[in-house]
Amino acid sequence: MRALHTAATGMAAQELNVQVISNNIANMRTTGYKRQRAEFQDLLYEHVSRVGTQTSQQGNMLPAGVELGSGVKSVATPRIMTQGGLAASGKDYDVAIRGEGFFKVTMPDGRTAYTRDGSFELDAQGRLVTAHGNLIQPGITIPQNATSVTINAQGQVSAQLPGSTATSQLGQIELARFVNKSGLTGAGDNLYYETPASGAPQNGTPQSEGMGDLMQGNLEQANVEAVSEISDLIAAQRAYEMNAKVITAADQMLSATSNLMR
Repeated sequence: MRALHTAATGMAAQELNVQVISNNIANMRTTGYKRQRAEFQDLLYEHVSRVGTQTSQQGNMLPAGVELGSGVKSVATPRIMTQGGLAASGKDYDVAIRGEGFFKVTMPDGRTAYTRDGSFELDAQGRLVTAHGNLIQPGITIPQNATSVTINAQGQVSAQLPGSTATSQLGQIELARFVNKSGLTGAGDNLYYETPASGAPQNGTPQSEGMGDLMQGNLEQANVEAVSEISDLIAAQRAYEMNAKVITAADQMLSATSNLMR
């Protein structure tokens, strides 16, 4: 019976939906996390009676046909790249992006990754790195005797150095933006890589060329809304149950048919 397969595709789709929702909920406290959404499309139709078919020699046509769908398929789990809320952390090297852009990170294999997670630290050489020790692009080194390190909204890093009454600029944080942010591929560790779908990165400094600005001592929170995720989870669960009911009903109908032949 066709309904068995059709309902099975619905159950598989809702299973994927629940997996996406569970990942969103699990990352509610992940810095810079961007929630995902499962998207679906209907499968091919069997046209038992095609609409517009001529029904008589006088030119009469069917105003409505008979189309039997074959279920649903998963097509994408895009990331929703909306701005997350900012929370004060009190750390000098924590930086949040307010607006467009990604921090650029140099990976051990030489590739460039991108992140919204601005929870930076200093390594043994005083270089600005991510929590996993990957260097920020372009490289910025903080002298060991530097005091009062500041990162302004334009991404300029400056500090007070001994023997100087004026602050010294130590480097410039750059950002990258993409035509299609949802086209980036997740690599874990709050990192993304560019893809042909995302387009090439457009590099620039904060507050220029459509880039957002920076806020020192803050971190961007995940853009996951707990109430919305829980309501989506309930809806997915109910849809899964209804598809299971269809399978049960189809099984009972097949059983009734087989009993007629005894």
